[in-house]
Amino acid sequence: MTPNRAVIGGSGAYHLLTRGLLGDEQECRVVDTPYGESAPLHRFGSGDAAFWFLSRHGETDYSITAPFVNYRANIYALKEAGVERIVAWSGPGIINDRYRPGDFVVPHDVIDETRRRESTFFKDKGWGFIRQKDPFCPEIRETLHDAVHSLGWPHHEEGVYVCTEGPRLESPAEIRKYRLCGADLVGMTLVPEAFLARELEICYAPVCYLTNYAEGVVERDFKTGELFEGMQSENEKADVDNAISKFPEILAATLVGLMQRGRDCHCGRAMQRYRDKGMIDDNWKNWLGP
Repeated sequence: MTPNRAVIGGSGAYHLLTRGLLGDEQECRVVDTPYGESAPLHRFGSGDAAFWFLSRHGETDYSITAPFVNYRANIYALKEAGVERIVAWSGPGIINDRYRPGDFVVPHDVIDETRRRESTFFKDKGWGFIRQKDPFCPEIRETLHDAVHSLGWPHHEEGVYVCTEGPRLESPAEIRKYRLCGADLVGMTLVPEAFLARELEICYAPVCYLTNYAEGVVERDFKTGELFEGMQSENEKADVDNAISKFPEILAATLVGLMQRGRDCHCGRAMQRYRDKGMIDDNWKNWLGP
């Protein structure tokens, strides 16, 4: 049976999964797409419990930074593999100081501050006006929240994620601007990933573990050579490492929850009005730009 669920995460998440906590790896493939090669797709588990995993930043440390990830190739490859739902795993910084490092958040909205990324499959086409009332699938969000809540870990059921271009971190003035715009979290990975998934009618929602306070939220001394260069204390690092270790349990509970519910959201019909107008057919590959 071909899995219809996938997880997108970082290298740390992949190494956790290789310990067999959610079944053994059954297959690995790299897909040659019209946008170049995808990241490797790993199939874990078997039968109804199987799912695909893709590491957006590479599998041996952090080998590719967020602005240079081939998001279009990755989403295309997952669509071609039969994926209908994507759970994304991300570690943003904190703007809203009611959150703490090591907490989990299921974001409900996003602000796009990226600048140079290929953000659509519909380049030079006459379609793609897709409503973003819920940029993240509400069904996956609800399932993620239920999973984290049932496990009893510190979490927040909503938050606004601002996605910056990177790879540099943000200045204090930028963080103040994002706070005024209503952002709670700041990261570099969810855009255009979420929007590309919606264009191909794939459900997509992230769960975030919070890594550090963004610049200026909490005053910290500069420490050359350390991770985040002093923006994370030793106690906060321990809390974050503990949160990362819980990823397989969150994923297991979420995948089980998704198996038990139908797909009744709007994500799978995002392009319906273009079908109704005869501008596209049911073959999604015919929708795409050259």
